[in-house]
Amino acid sequence: MRGLFGLVGLVVVLAVVGLLAKSQLSAVRAPAVEMPGASAVTAGPASAPAGNVREQSRQMQDQVRQQMEGLMQQARPMPEGEK
Repeated sequence: MRGLFGLVGLVVVLAVVGLLAKSQLSAVRAPAVEMPGASAVTAGPASAPAGNVREQSRQMQDQVRQQMEGLMQQARPMPEGEK
């Protein structure tokens, strides 16, 4: 009887771990959320990729660089007490 409870407990734990793994994998496959302010800087990923891999890589690097520059230009929010 004790072994049966141990086996049932093991199956329950494996089921919980499987459900957690499934939810984590589905979250990885979900579309990425676009950062606020990034849409004004880039044309977006919907444009058709053109050229070879090197050109695509350079375009992606330029887009990331432009996004970072745009985010760095935004003012940092100050706490209410320090204004």
